[in-house]
Amino acid sequence: MRRHSTAAMALTATGDARLVLSVAAHAPTLAVDEQLDVVQQGRPLPVTEIVDAHGTRLHLVDVAAGEVRVSYRASVDGRADPLSVSPIDEVLYLRPSRYCESDSLAPTALREFRGLSGAELLFGVSSWVGDRLDYVPGSSLPTDGAVRTLLSRQGVCRDYTHLVVALLRALDVPARLVSVYAPGLFPMDFHAVAEAAMDGRWCVVDATTLAPRDSLLRIATGRDAADTAFLTVSGALVSLDELSVTAVVDELPSDDLDRLVSLG
Repeated sequence: MRRHSTAAMALTATGDARLVLSVAAHAPTLAVDEQLDVVQQGRPLPVTEIVDAHGTRLHLVDVAAGEVRVSYRASVDGRADPLSVSPIDEVLYLRPSRYCESDSLAPTALREFRGLSGAELLFGVSSWVGDRLDYVPGSSLPTDGAVRTLLSRQGVCRDYTHLVVALLRALDVPARLVSVYAPGLFPMDFHAVAEAAMDGRWCVVDATTLAPRDSLLRIATGRDAADTAFLTVSGALVSLDELSVTAVVDELPSDDLDRLVSLG
């Protein structure tokens, strides 16, 4: 399997600022062809890469006032080995987090999924969330969490994922959010899915069913969207004027929703 992904942004900074970009394929992935460029006033800016414990690659760049152009491309051949569930994962990803209020949703989770366990529980939560939410672009705010999503019954991929993660954590299943490039996704954008711990490995749960899970390419991993944002800014205000994302694969696979799938 060969996957091709790109991301491009046009930004405007009102003054000196630091950008933290999370658009690159994660570190364990073998990128056969990859390039990241950040340009301001026709001049390439120096970029510093740091990598977190899960292989999320963050790129730091300092900009001045004015327009900034960011472009990233990668062609990835094959799939990396799935990430295993560590002892610290089992603690960290059971805790409530900013957008995944598993403590508040515990009564709902216990009532709706009583008696389910293992793969049956993952499939049950995924289909339950998918049946109850409508995918409506622009329907949610960046500050909305799982509780608000359940009440509004609509959202986008991050909202679906936050609700899945919160329900699983409430049932003592470690769960987290992963940002991905998603061949087959429409409309094309960065995509968010959940990962749930099952028998020592991380399994994908995507209640939107908008892209085949086998084609997904991991970008960032964290507790929720607060840990996986594609752009974080400090210093001056920076506006996102344009965003373009593409993700294709040489042959788009089918997706058997009754099969456990792990991200490579």
